[in-house]
Amino acid sequence: MKAVNLYDYLKNNEYPGRGIAICRTPCGKKLRIGYFIMGRSENSRNRVFVEEGAGIRTEAFDPSKMVDPSLIIYAPVRVLGDTTIVTNGDQTDTIYDYLAEGKTFEDALRTRTFEPDGPNWTPRISAIVKGAGYRMSILKSADGDPAGAHRQFFDYDEELPGCGHIIHTYRENGSPIPSFEGEPVLFETVKESFDDFSDHLWEALNNNNKVSLFTRSINIETGETETRIYNRNK
Repeated sequence: MKAVNLYDYLKNNEYPGRGIAICRTPCGKKLRIGYFIMGRSENSRNRVFVEEGAGIRTEAFDPSKMVDPSLIIYAPVRVLGDTTIVTNGDQTDTIYDYLAEGKTFEDALRTRTFEPDGPNWTPRISAIVKGAGYRMSILKSADGDPAGAHRQFFDYDEELPGCGHIIHTYRENGSPIPSFEGEPVLFETVKESFDDFSDHLWEALNNNNKVSLFTRSINIETGETETRIYNRNK
């Protein structure tokens, strides 16, 4: 697979939905995480990221306009020991609970499926980051048929410096919105500060549809972290 430029890749997609990008810096010393949400409806756009402990959660920007919180209010990021969990839904809690019991990422997600929001049947995307490696997963309908579920897992053990992967819920905009297809997309990282990485990622998202972005830098050796949060609603 040929590596893409992450920022160009996102700039050329009006609506990738929600996405997880994880990469190792060119120096090899740090992992970086990006998690973004986008929205087309007023309800989806009426959100912000707020910090909660070592992770984050979504909350309504204007509670009076919240229609249905079931699929849009959740904790996208939680931390258990030296493992960071990132997802686009309440499966974050499922993964956290299973890992706390000594079970696996895969065990947890085999109990879950795509979101019940037909006709889109939005995939659930998830990742865990530990050490210099990470795992990703997508749970989606069987090519748009909710009668079947496809559960795919991808393991990137000791990812090479200068490389990363992005997975997102939708292939592109549409009605219904087509699900992401194939493996997580390989991208190359460039030598830039964490602030520049975060700014460039936010700027690359479609201006009409982006809602919030979370980024985190993790020092592989020490576990030290830095976090940035961007919200369209302020």
